[in-house]
Amino acid sequence: MRLYLLALNPTDSVTEGFLPAAARLGLDVTVLTDHPDAHRATYPDIEILECDVRDFRAVVTRVSTHHRPDALFTNSDHLQTQAALAAAYFGLPGKDWRATLRCKDKAEMRRRLAEAGVDTVWSTELTEPAALDAPYPCVLKPREGVASEDVVLVDTAEDLMTRSKEIFDRRPGTVLVVEEYLPGELYTLETLGDGHTRHVLGGFHTELSPPPYFIEERLTFVPAHPEPVVEQVLAQLDALGVGFGACHTEFVVHEGRARIIEVNYRAIGDQCDLLLARLLEIPLFEHILRTHLGERLAGDLGARRDGAARLEYPCAERPGTLTDAPEATELTVDGVHLTYRPLRAVGERHDLYRTNRDYLGVLRATGTDQPTVDRVTADFLAGLRWEIQP
Repeated sequence: MRLYLLALNPTDSVTEGFLPAAARLGLDVTVLTDHPDAHRATYPDIEILECDVRDFRAVVTRVSTHHRPDALFTNSDHLQTQAALAAAYFGLPGKDWRATLRCKDKAEMRRRLAEAGVDTVWSTELTEPAALDAPYPCVLKPREGVASEDVVLVDTAEDLMTRSKEIFDRRPGTVLVVEEYLPGELYTLETLGDGHTRHVLGGFHTELSPPPYFIEERLTFVPAHPEPVVEQVLAQLDALGVGFGACHTEFVVHEGRARIIEVNYRAIGDQCDLLLARLLEIPLFEHILRTHLGERLAGDLGARRDGAARLEYPCAERPGTLTDAPEATELTVDGVHLTYRPLRAVGERHDLYRTNRDYLGVLRATGTDQPTVDRVTADFLAGLRWEIQP
């Protein structure tokens, strides 16, 4: 059976998660990408074909002139609609392209939720710098952005004008969304469905950098959110048409009310999915691929429910060249399994981005007792050093 996987740049989710899972399932894999050299360097034994994957018509043509597809899949935020349209063209299982579009387009998501009567958020779109009469503070962000890129809190109309001009100067032709700031603690909900059965795998409590930016610095696993909170989030996902494959939903809870911030209609990234598979002790990546092969999920995935976990993302605090940094490490301390992976190579020079591109590395910690996980994590990080020279 042949799996076509659409990708932009190589990611840990694909390299360490989906490709090994596809091999375990005995699938023949063809990667379609507009960055073929980067993928060939990362996994030289996988078939890589160059394709303009942002255009679903190019994807259809590339597949039609190659081997017959049995599944067509992507874990990229940017390619969900293209993959959904191409899968529909070939009559393959996949996501509803309308749902993928609603999730990717943050303005359309707000409109859809309001029309369905499940949540209304003040929101508008900008195509040029503007000073609006808005309910400040507001959040300014790209309509189809990811990873907190150019997401910023603005307090006044003048601030909105300044910030929007900065972004438009860097990203001409983009469309920005301005929406009211939603107060509350930030969480995630991780779900997996086959169009008939939907499993809630738990979620995370996310700690952010100080405003005005929204960099995710720390995530703590939440085995089960309160049932009323889960029901509210799932009702909003239903309104968007989300229910097939993996979905990573970010939401805030304030005074018992859960409100979606954004929906990433794919598996959670930044190595959280790798942690989740280990923590729950389920073949998470195989389950996701099986749904795209048309297989039904079991009513009980057999997920372990007594796990505790935490992820930490050490961030660069200034621009410059990384001259010294810890190497990849894997060890167990007091029953806590630690996996540290560098995300920036020594010798690389970077600006300060105020996004997850500032991450220097990621630490994954899993165990069975949250206080112990937290203590071991803090002690381990205290012993690490990064040197950045101007």
